[in-house]
Amino acid sequence: MSEPKTYSGSCHCGRVAYEATADLGPVVSCNCSICRKRGTLLAFVPEDKFRLKGGAEELTDYQFNRNVIHHLFCRTCGVPSFARGTGPDGVKMVAINVRCLDGVDLDTLEIRKVNGAAL
Repeated sequence: MSEPKTYSGSCHCGRVAYEATADLGPVVSCNCSICRKRGTLLAFVPEDKFRLKGGAEELTDYQFNRNVIHHLFCRTCGVPSFARGTGPDGVKMVAINVRCLDGVDLDTLEIRKVNGAAL
């Protein structure tokens, strides 16, 4: 496990911007129907470790299946930089798309595969 660090992140056009304090070791590669198509790498943080700096009005919400995760994306560029939901323990969580964080070398990350398709 690595040390938590505060990262800046955004969508492609920069209208949605945020900061998150996250531990990026390991990150999750999920094969559920939406993660597989989006190619996201995920780090999960409690809601109080996430701060939306701008662009709340630019976010569009997509839900499917059990409608428990808010898959948010920028309505201008379409990039899904984070999602909101509740963890199995009832704690409100934010799933950060690590590919949208500034200054992260993806080649150095340990990736843990999760079989979300089976859930």
